Amino acid sequence: MSLNNQLIEKLSRLGQALVNQEQARVIVPPQQNSTGFWFGGGNMVESIDGDLYVVGRYRNFGDSRTGVGAGERGLELAIFKSEDQGETFDKVVSWSKAELNVGEHAVLSIEGSALHWTDNGVELYVSTEKDNLGYPKGFDSFLKPGTGVWTIDRLTAKSVEELKNATPEPFWSCDEPNYLHVKDPFVYEGQAGDATVFFCSHPFGWSSSNTGFIDTAKTEAAVYDFFSRGPAWDVAMTRGTCLVDVPLLGAFEEIDATLFFYDGGECVRDLEQHKNAVTRPRGYSCEELGGLAYFVEGDLGDIQRISAHEPLFVSPHGTGCSRYVDVLTTSHGMIATWQQGQADGSQPLVMNSLTNAEIAEILS
Repeated sequence: MSLNNQLIEKLSRLGQALVNQEQARVIVPPQQNSTGFWFGGGNMVESIDGDLYVVGRYRNFGDSRTGVGAGERGLELAIFKSEDQGETFDKVVSWSKAELNVGEHAVLSIEGSALHWTDNGVELYVSTEKDNLGYPKGFDSFLKPGTGVWTIDRLTAKSVEELKNATPEPFWSCDEPNYLHVKDPFVYEGQAGDATVFFCSHPFGWSSSNTGFIDTAKTEAAVYDFFSRGPAWDVAMTRGTCLVDVPLLGAFEEIDATLFFYDGGECVRDLEQHKNAVTRPRGYSCEELGGLAYFVEGDLGDIQRISAHEPLFVSPHGTGCSRYVDVLTTSHGMIATWQQGQADGSQPLVMNSLTNAEIAEILS
């Protein structure tokens, strides 16, 4: 089901007001202000007491084509806490790569993660690149020396702080060559309260990104390509990062709509642009741009792109990178976090928020 142009424009305005590049402020800086250094790839949750927790991983420069040993790729998973509604954040829990090992599978790099409240406490999904997994028979030679396979694990505990003592348990992996690497999980709870874990996948050749999902109550199967790569600026990769229900306000008072934020790119590697053509951010691996889509009435099978012809979220700095958007809905409004490319090449985690009054005005 498609919405009319007027309603789509309101959704576009809401997305741009949330992911406001000029009003964004840094809440977790990377370990160095330089290319290849960032923090993010996670999400934010609010406790029953109103405290905010944000999870992400520190990534330092490294080239995966020559093995993660070429740099400190994905070296630390960390959770920060704010007791003042996001004004300041302090680290409360962190893990090294070795602390996330699973059996004989040593972690080579840490990637995306997601916190999720449950009836029994909290769970943390984390994707890591692991050694000693190998590629499927017939594709062994495609595994680059010094690299591994991405899979998703889950840690559970009574509280965020107690996650430190939890043991990572395998949650999802794939041995299908076309979707071999699974990573970057995020969780969405629909109207019925059922939790669905979304993730990114890559084929054995790492030539693209796809988005899939799995119902946590039905872990015997997963959908790997429900949102296909786009026809234009996001033709090389389309990686979902967040689903958030549109508040029932204004023109959407009686419309059950959900926003889908995703990262995209036109190419896998940076390409030299024609000197006499329009120069623009293209988006490529590790420097993706941001897109927006929507669906109504919970119909995941009918997602409509809002950013069909060009990205909607582009940093005014550096490569234009703007990725891993997450949006948290609270009683006060909505909070967006994302990795924003800087002029120095780094990608800090930034934040921006809207009050309920501001959201109501946009959707009026």
